[in-house]
Amino acid sequence: MILACSFIAVQASNEKTSYNDALNDTSRVVDLDEVIVVSQLKETYKLRQQPLSSTVLTQREMRQLQVRDLASMATYVPSFNMPQYGSRLTSSMYVRGIGSRLYDPAVGVYYDNIPLMGKSALNHHFYMIDRVDVLRGPQGTLYGMNAEGGLVRIYSKNPMDYQGTDISLGIGTGLTHHVEVAHYHRPSQNFAFTAAGFYNGQRGFFKNTVHDEWNDKLQEAGGKMRFLWQANQRLRFDLTTDYQYTRQNAFPYGLYDIDADNVERPATTDMNMYKRQMLNTGLNVTYQHTGWQLSSVTSWQYLRDHMEMDQDYVPGDFFHLQQLQKQHALTQELALRSNGQRVWKWTFGAFGAYQWLRTEAPVTFGRDFNAQTAGRILGLMPAQVANMFSAWEIPACYVGETFHTPRANIGIFHESTITVGNNFDITLGLRYDYSRVKVDYDANGLLSLHFAMQASPMMPRAIDQTNTLRVALQSDDSRSFHQLLPKIGLTWRFDQQGSNAYATVSKGYRAGGYNIQMLSNVFETEFRKSGQNLRTGDITKAYDETALQSINSAISYKPEETWNFEVGSHLNLLDGKLKADIAFFYMTIRNQQLAMLLDGYNYGRVMVNAGKSHTIGMELAFRGSAFDNHFDWMANVSAMDAVFDEYDTYNGNTVPFVPLCKLAVGANWHVGKLTLGANLTGQGKTYWDEANSFSQPFYVLLGAHADYDFGPVNVSLWGRNLTNRHYNLFAIKSSMTGRNLAFAQRGNPIHLGMDVNIHF
Repeated sequence: MILACSFIAVQASNEKTSYNDALNDTSRVVDLDEVIVVSQLKETYKLRQQPLSSTVLTQREMRQLQVRDLASMATYVPSFNMPQYGSRLTSSMYVRGIGSRLYDPAVGVYYDNIPLMGKSALNHHFYMIDRVDVLRGPQGTLYGMNAEGGLVRIYSKNPMDYQGTDISLGIGTGLTHHVEVAHYHRPSQNFAFTAAGFYNGQRGFFKNTVHDEWNDKLQEAGGKMRFLWQANQRLRFDLTTDYQYTRQNAFPYGLYDIDADNVERPATTDMNMYKRQMLNTGLNVTYQHTGWQLSSVTSWQYLRDHMEMDQDYVPGDFFHLQQLQKQHALTQELALRSNGQRVWKWTFGAFGAYQWLRTEAPVTFGRDFNAQTAGRILGLMPAQVANMFSAWEIPACYVGETFHTPRANIGIFHESTITVGNNFDITLGLRYDYSRVKVDYDANGLLSLHFAMQASPMMPRAIDQTNTLRVALQSDDSRSFHQLLPKIGLTWRFDQQGSNAYATVSKGYRAGGYNIQMLSNVFETEFRKSGQNLRTGDITKAYDETALQSINSAISYKPEETWNFEVGSHLNLLDGKLKADIAFFYMTIRNQQLAMLLDGYNYGRVMVNAGKSHTIGMELAFRGSAFDNHFDWMANVSAMDAVFDEYDTYNGNTVPFVPLCKLAVGANWHVGKLTLGANLTGQGKTYWDEANSFSQPFYVLLGAHADYDFGPVNVSLWGRNLTNRHYNLFAIKSSMTGRNLAFAQRGNPIHLGMDVNIHF
């Protein structure tokens, strides 16, 4: 078995007065879950009292580690990986080997209790965040949709508890820079609000040699408002609106020499680009009673984006892909849970969501591809016929596709925790989940062929003409999926310090859907098959209802089901001076949804189902302090092995994109107002394909920071990848140009910078 190990070291500190007071008590290490009090609408226990494995990161930790989005945060969380594929568009998250590069995510994300819908919305800029929780393992009995592998909860600062103005300024190599401003105000005892805005950008680190322009240039900006009104002692309203705009040069992939482990600079015919507008707004209404709490969360989310990709990644003109998405999503969640200390703690709830998504994905074939295709068609003819043509070329080749893929989801959930005696808790949960997905598409393809033949004894009249092949596909289809998601947990508290051991069995699930990218395979097949007959005249290819239903069946994929078996412990050791969290897990996955390249397929990755796979691993977490809290540290260790059990010829291979080893260690030393910190991070081996034919070896990165607290102003000098280690964030093999080539995206080189944080 191949194991993955991951350590994390971040400072166990927080800016709140209650935490600073707690630091004066040198006899214990504070639970972050207890320090930062956030409104939990469904849980009846704190994280370390629940039968699950989790990680909490505070705002100060994220600042010191330069965490500004989920992708950079993933480096410091065990069993959690979010590869950076070169744009905000791609938001693939993996927890314990469960994840997806296409369509629905396998990890749920909640922002101030608002569920974010759709993968394109997840990878956004972090700013003025108070805390982030990562819960590992299926979370279906409370969070349901897209929480098969785990859950990320993001919380912003609450102006009811925190007031003043925060300003954050930063600059670094690669001309990375940011400006963030937030004002928290509480004009009365019952009302508070937040107004915040940001700008973030970078010149970049990787220059495109064809365009002499930085291929990873980024500019983004946004703002958010939050209003809280405590109508009375029981009723509370919380309204949040967040807007972000992103524009970036994207996908800085360079030609990759696997044997030499060398990645060239990006070189593409067209500059890759991605831009996105995103608006999330939600209303949270909470009613507190003596024995129970009722909450309602209503949200509307809007996303509109535009991607331009030179899909062959070489200077030759082969493929150019556009993708334009327009998404609206409405969600409504109701949750009723118990309050107070009681033998039976319970949560009941219902969730509903409807998502509209329109996708336009035209593909334009360049002159090099057209010349290659013309040569293939000519090569299919007998030599004596082919030699008769004085001209043979494809002047135009195009595929246009428009998809409407609405999705509805309904969930009814319940979770109970029953205390038996003084030491045992039994957790029982169940969710009924219903999803209905639909596809409505209108697609067409065009291939034109120009040819000429000179007059000859056998051909008395010269020919010079252009014929056209037209292929049209128009259909719709829908499918429904039902699932019961149970959870059983047992927690045993065995000392006066709050230590416990637990065992959990839970089921995860991700609905099936439609693989809209695979529809392009129909056009490619038709171009190859019918193109050789174009010399006889124009061709229009139509499909009857039987053929369309066969296509609809071929582009659909099955639901993915997961069972998670887990045992662990949350320990408070050395009279509370050291805290440790341990988890061992075994997961089975059926019909695992994978994004892969099919042999001979030239339109990018498609979604397929693997038969069966499993993941086995462990997670260890430690946190402590010493020397009257002048020294503090945290460390997490995770180990896992994700393997295909039933998947064509890949049985026994490792699931791709899942690091087999992660490493990060670090600590902080406080001398008066000065804090010095260092961390060591790394990961690997990571396979890039199902065949395990190439991979990223294990690598290590060194980071450090020095902070000085001037009172209202905090200045931080930081560095990442201080040894300038070369490594790949992502790699892919492609035959789009007719040759088997590999491409990769390098990780950023040495990165130095300075941040100034002001509070008044």
